[in-house]
Amino acid sequence: MLVRTPPSKPKVLIVLHQEHSTPGRVGQSLRRRGFDLDMRRPRFGDKLPQTMSGHAGAVIFGGPMSANDPDAYVRREIDWFDVPLREKAPCLGICLGAQMLARNLGADVAPHSEGLAEIGYYPIKATETGKAFMPWPDKVYQWHREGFDLPSGADLLAEGKHYRNQAFRVGPAAFGIQFHPELTLAMLYRWTTHGAPRMQLPGAQGRRDHFAGRSVFDPAIRMWLENFLDRWIGTADAPSELAARASA
Repeated sequence: MLVRTPPSKPKVLIVLHQEHSTPGRVGQSLRRRGFDLDMRRPRFGDKLPQTMSGHAGAVIFGGPMSANDPDAYVRREIDWFDVPLREKAPCLGICLGAQMLARNLGADVAPHSEGLAEIGYYPIKATETGKAFMPWPDKVYQWHREGFDLPSGADLLAEGKHYRNQAFRVGPAAFGIQFHPELTLAMLYRWTTHGAPRMQLPGAQGRRDHFAGRSVFDPAIRMWLENFLDRWIGTADAPSELAARASA
């Protein structure tokens, strides 16, 4: 009897920075869209592909380290952004991932001049370019104490009060965002438990405010993520215009 092998699903490269990190809501949505997730942790020896030909896109997540750290894997990751940028493949950097993308493009990553952190829910405002691209939420979840300068040639999509550059686009399909749309409720419990000392930093919000903010602001963030993924990558069966253009 002939056994048919089911066709393989297109893969999205997922780059994580801690042993037990997960892609959260971003990963959940990508799976619902028909993609397989190729999860790699360069910090622990996983290699990154030399071409994006085997992946529909890439998402580089956050972590407790800095894009300025001297570790060899940090430098390799920053340099690796050359691959999706060169091939104009869909690429999304989140928090540390956005800072690495900015560093690759020659921009500086640094702490706030007054030592302020953004840990909790903070307002952002879309630029005119950002508004033309898609609707944006009023507040987003942040967990960082460094920010990035806007890379030369990039379009600023959203800005904030303490850290001006909150989202940017470079080329047709590479995006960097400072905030965390991937956050699930389980992740919120874990981050605010293991990262409790961070909530004592200047500018950070207390744990109670994190949970109160989620009940108010998370529906709009969830909607933003789905709308963004529609534009950025689409589905396995119906790639977005950006993704289709990159693979052409």
